[in-house]
Amino acid sequence: MDQELSPIIQPAALLALKQSGPIVLIDASAGAAAREQYQKMHLEGARYVDLEVQLADKKADPANGGRHPLPSPGNFAGVLQQLGISRDSHVIVYDDKNGSNAAARFWWMLKAAGHEKAQVLNGGLSAAIAAGFPVTAGEDLAATTGSYPIGEWQLSIADMNEVEKAAASEQFLVIDVRDAVRFRGEKEPIDLVAGHIPGAVNIQFTGNLDEQGFFLPPAELKEKYMQALENREAEHVIVHCGSGVTACHTLLAMAYAGMDIPKLYVGSWSEWSRNEQPIGTGA
Repeated sequence: MDQELSPIIQPAALLALKQSGPIVLIDASAGAAAREQYQKMHLEGARYVDLEVQLADKKADPANGGRHPLPSPGNFAGVLQQLGISRDSHVIVYDDKNGSNAAARFWWMLKAAGHEKAQVLNGGLSAAIAAGFPVTAGEDLAATTGSYPIGEWQLSIADMNEVEKAAASEQFLVIDVRDAVRFRGEKEPIDLVAGHIPGAVNIQFTGNLDEQGFFLPPAELKEKYMQALENREAEHVIVHCGSGVTACHTLLAMAYAGMDIPKLYVGSWSEWSRNEQPIGTGA
């Protein structure tokens, strides 16, 4: 993987790249009205990727893999072909939620597929517009590229059994990035049961951002997470959220800080809470 290219790109740098070289710009905004909003306005040249259809292999029952299970590497390769992404493409992803919507998930999937040139736009859609990046309406379609072979995922993934063992071991750290009220079990707006995985710690993904919605400086992020990890190696750290999407925001933040990327528990709370696993509440 390219060690020189930061996983985060600033809006001004994106604007300069648009004028100087070929890029593949991806709008990964998610939600019920996301595609409609994309049709009304998106960054010029951006192609749309659908979290629900292209970045997940959704099952009838979220107990089997959670609400957003990963597609197979082969199916994801097909998505990259549809988006016009080749091995050499410089891919820049944004969404309308500072990377926490699905931009970070798509970035993680690209890196897990071994793609070198992948970045997330700092500040997202609104920051690019504020920087003077042109917008357009309708849909920007890509010419399908040739085959994009992907073997196995190259970033580490943890399953529910591994998480269960890790949460009970002091050698491991399980990080839950959801809002504190969901972690404490006071409120659960999405899944069936409120609470958290016993033994997990709550480090909210929103803490990766400053008051303006931009990622904290790498040095500050590194200090924060090194303190939390307490000298644990990345392979002894598992990060999760509700369904394996916003957890990628924290993995992105750690990569931006120059740290190794921990394991992702894709099934996350949406899987755990539907499998008669123990439930923790409170802080």
